[in-house]
Amino acid sequence: MALPLAHPSLAIIAWNFGGCIKDLPPCRSKRPTHFGLETRNRLALASVLHLEQKMSRQEEEAPERAKGGLITMPFIIANEAFEKVASYGLLPNMILYLMGDYHFGVAKGTNLIFFWSAATNFMPLLGAFLADFYLGRFLTIALGSISSLSGMTLLWLTAMIPRARPPPCDPSTNTCGSSSTPQMILLISAFAFISIGAGGIRPCSLAFGADQIDRRENPNNKRVLESYFNWYYASAFLSVLVALTGIVYTQDHLGWKVGFGIPAILMFFSAFLFILASPFYIKQKANKSLFTGFPKVIVVAYKNRKLNFPSQELDGFHCYHQKKGSESVLPTNRLRFLNKACIIKDPQNDITPDGLASNPWSLCTVQQVEELKALIKVMPLWSTGIMLSINVSQTSFPLLQASSMDRHITSSFQIPAGSFGTFTIITLSIWVILYDRGLLPLASKVKGKPVRLGVKLRMGIGLLLSCMAMVVSAIVEHIRRKRALQEGLQENPHAVVGMSAMWLVPQYCLNGFAEAFTAIGQTEFYYSEFPRSMSSIAASLFGLGMAVANLLASAIVSAVDSLTSGATRKSWVSSNINEGRYDNYYWLLAIMSLVNIFYFLFCSWIYGPCSGSGMNVQEQGIGSGKELEVCKVEKKLKDELDEREERKKDPDLTK
Repeated sequence: MALPLAHPSLAIIAWNFGGCIKDLPPCRSKRPTHFGLETRNRLALASVLHLEQKMSRQEEEAPERAKGGLITMPFIIANEAFEKVASYGLLPNMILYLMGDYHFGVAKGTNLIFFWSAATNFMPLLGAFLADFYLGRFLTIALGSISSLSGMTLLWLTAMIPRARPPPCDPSTNTCGSSSTPQMILLISAFAFISIGAGGIRPCSLAFGADQIDRRENPNNKRVLESYFNWYYASAFLSVLVALTGIVYTQDHLGWKVGFGIPAILMFFSAFLFILASPFYIKQKANKSLFTGFPKVIVVAYKNRKLNFPSQELDGFHCYHQKKGSESVLPTNRLRFLNKACIIKDPQNDITPDGLASNPWSLCTVQQVEELKALIKVMPLWSTGIMLSINVSQTSFPLLQASSMDRHITSSFQIPAGSFGTFTIITLSIWVILYDRGLLPLASKVKGKPVRLGVKLRMGIGLLLSCMAMVVSAIVEHIRRKRALQEGLQENPHAVVGMSAMWLVPQYCLNGFAEAFTAIGQTEFYYSEFPRSMSSIAASLFGLGMAVANLLASAIVSAVDSLTSGATRKSWVSSNINEGRYDNYYWLLAIMSLVNIFYFLFCSWIYGPCSGSGMNVQEQGIGSGKELEVCKVEKKLKDELDEREERKKDPDLTK
């Protein structure tokens, strides 16, 4: 994936003078030069000013670099790892806790888990906004850690205090009491605090760690960052494995008191270690968030809806408001009505002396407009991944299936029902390594040129595999239920059917392959299609899709339960797995997945070819290339000269 150059003006200098500048692609001496002497002088001066500014920034950042560094990494990675072990370890068996101790039906319990998962996936968006705009990353992570600790402590108390749960069922009358209002408030409060905590930790932890070691002046900076990212994701992978095996096994064999107590203890260490290292952190101040720019563009474009566009394309350089130092010179023609948000009506009143908009709700920058356009353009393809997320989020029903099947590996050991999700994680990891380190290099060697599958092709393959996973799930459940009825277990949902639970492994593996293709492909698609300034939103879109999927999954379960139950028939999603028709529910998801594949093909066709790299606003080529490049350099030169004069007038600006 080709990355856009950080400093286009330097690339132009190298191109026209045939010079050799470090970290830039080799110059092409055969390319004709048409710039005059005056333009060349301006370009040379721009390069000198750029180098002076770079040295000045390094001197300014020197005192701050006394903090941070590798010494902070164990605290940050431990915080994220302990939080993942604690939170992911609670989810797999939660339906069993709700059905057994709170006497929930499977539909009600599944819906509550879906709402909890939706909140957990949505809160990182709010957390990222608060971190960027108000609190900063350190304070957001610290408050999130405390919130998660509070939630897990409350959940542990529901298991420790008998009066915090409904009384046990009466075996003689086969009746179970329902939860009281205070009991439900305590339970939901625990879930809410855990979700809030995840919203504070997950969107900030990776970036906060990068802040500690990102030293642009270090020639080994890229390798250090790459090493950090590898360790970060390795710890996340191990954390999920420990959660799905160790924590789930503890809950199965030692009960809920210990099973909920261990995550609470781990979360305590997570918060304690992170806050303990506070004096060593580099703490970036909150600045601004992209989320506030999107509504501004819409409002300003509506206000300016009666304005006419500039008559000539080159005149647009003077009529459109550009952010200081931005590479975006002119807006693109797609969604052209939004371009009116960045049209300068009165330069004297609309622009301040320092080049900013006097009223941000009356004038936006070209960059803000293009960011909103990029987001709008990818939304249809983003929506196609929601169906896969609905399929993957079906954790309660496979758990009940596994609980009713023979899970023994040996005569004395059986796999916990909640640990079957490990097969999805392992499959995903093995495929990513095999694909990136084995198949692609081999294919490239055979073809004699680099070979890669396009992101949209990978997304489509993942959606197809997800549909196949639901088909396999339906077939396996049909066989399991038929075996249960043959063994006379229709009235006994807790009985173990004479069928190995390993029959569930293929559907988990297919889900792993589906995520490896679609989830990773979607994330790469966002990063390649968005400007660099939208990297935080690119990272948040998949989580938002999961949140929407959880809400839709809850609506589907509720609709199925309502439409298929009656006075003389059991619901498809009955609490009695042998009386219900979980296989029909899976077939419904398979049909919806098949329809979604055709929807994806349509959205992919509408979207057109991918850019394959970070979006460049001028890719479409407005005006002649020479004029636009001169405009870019003149604008950057003017910004640098203005900034230099401001620093001379006000020495405090350099501090």
